[in-house]
Amino acid sequence: MNKIESHCLICTQPLKITISWKMILTKQFSPTICERCAARFVPSQSATSLYQYNEAMKDYLHQLKFLQDVALAKVFRQELYDRFNKEKAIILPIPMHPLKQQERTFSHTDELLKAAHIPFIQLLEKTTTETQSSKNREQRIQVAPLFRLKKDAQIEHKNYLLFDDIKTTGTTLEHATTALMQAGAKNVQYFTLIEG
Repeated sequence: MNKIESHCLICTQPLKITISWKMILTKQFSPTICERCAARFVPSQSATSLYQYNEAMKDYLHQLKFLQDVALAKVFRQELYDRFNKEKAIILPIPMHPLKQQERTFSHTDELLKAAHIPFIQLLEKTTTETQSSKNREQRIQVAPLFRLKKDAQIEHKNYLLFDDIKTTGTTLEHATTALMQAGAKNVQYFTLIEG
């Protein structure tokens, strides 16, 4: 098979990738980071997230979200594809406030799913530009509703699966779940890339 040369998206070391028929036929994405960088990410023990929050994840999120390195959305595409590929629930990424998205130029949760070729829809809108990371636990719990349904959004009596980059206290996911359940969802679960 063919060998292609690329570079680790995190440390820029050369990657030598051999494209095989197995990779093509079994929907295996070619690696985007080297083994050394991959080893820095600690798998989660939770069934609702892929990884634990650590220094490597902190750096990754900063680079993706705040330095707008959208190519990094590909780093976990295989793991996300493997998790969501056979998902029967309707997948909803947690949305950004429109002003924040305009400032950053893209929604990182959308880009993570797009990189993994996972279909999703957007039914919610964020109501505030405030970030939960700037608040303590008590402030997060007492916050006003963070989400509302998008104009003309139709919530069916079906199962929904929320996707977010990180769960710390769970406030964001709880608010999104409440908005969907009050609108008529049958059931709402969640899955995150990282557990904080």
